[in-house]
Amino acid sequence: MKYLALIAAAALSIAPAFADPGSPAGLWKNIDDETGKPKALIRISESNGVLTGQIEKLFRDANEEQNPKCDKCEGARKDQPILGMTILSNLKKDGDEYSGGEILDPNNGKVYKSKLHLTDGGKKLSVRGYIGVPMLGRSQTWLRQD
Repeated sequence: MKYLALIAAAALSIAPAFADPGSPAGLWKNIDDETGKPKALIRISESNGVLTGQIEKLFRDANEEQNPKCDKCEGARKDQPILGMTILSNLKKDGDEYSGGEILDPNNGKVYKSKLHLTDGGKKLSVRGYIGVPMLGRSQTWLRQD
């Protein structure tokens, strides 16, 4: 009986390391849609059916500020560190996608409407930021890291 409890405890302790391929929750590397280079690692979490995403790491050149502030942001985000900043908020499941939320572009400080959906068996995430209607926007592909 002791061994069964140990096995169960071990299985439960490693379970969070394996992301659910049917959910966007997890760690993602976003790829710049203009340069094709990695920009950041974003941790998406889900609480009560609502997704949020925070920046965990930035990929910056050695000569660039490694922990920049969002000087172009407005409101509470103004001049706050980009590392740790919530850039995705209020996305809710709607069929095969998550929509109804917003995404912040820390480079220009603008907040856009957003929607996203999983592709490639949950290994990729298509993220779209737009103004007004989805046709007027930009998309990025993010790669699952865990």
